[in-house]
Amino acid sequence: KYPYFAHMERLPKSLMNKKIIGRIDKVDLPEFHLENIACKVDTGAATSAIHCKEVHVVEEVQGRMLYFSLLDPEHEGYNNKTFCTPHFEERLVKSSSGLSELRYVIETPVILFGETHLTQFTLADRERMRFPILLGRRLLRKKFIVDVSRTNLSAKKK
Repeated sequence: KYPYFAHMERLPKSLMNKKIIGRIDKVDLPEFHLENIACKVDTGAATSAIHCKEVHVVEEVQGRMLYFSLLDPEHEGYNNKTFCTPHFEERLVKSSSGLSELRYVIETPVILFGETHLTQFTLADRERMRFPILLGRRLLRKKFIVDVSRTNLSAKKK
């Protein structure tokens, strides 16, 4: 399972029961009917992020509702759906360029290696980024070891 530790009789406790994930993979987001969406694994990011457009909050009778659409029409996984949820928060997030911005954060299941993990995603405009999804430390912690020399390990398990 861990070729780098083949010479060891027993794995260190910190590595037991963790899966190896590469620097790039594909994930499913069942709540949004999205499958095989390319993602970048980023241990420098605390929270995962997903590309979205047209994000807005509406005050309704039952409370505040967050409306958003995921991906762009040019993306092969785009499903032309608008999603809404009353379960969201706003958080100040520092981007890779060092600028802080207020982003909406949602929680949704993500499927990796055939297992479902509930995780938080910030809704971000990643239009200029190569990957529409970024997987951050909160998802990776205690579950995965990142091997930057490998790619699509979860996708290959399908």
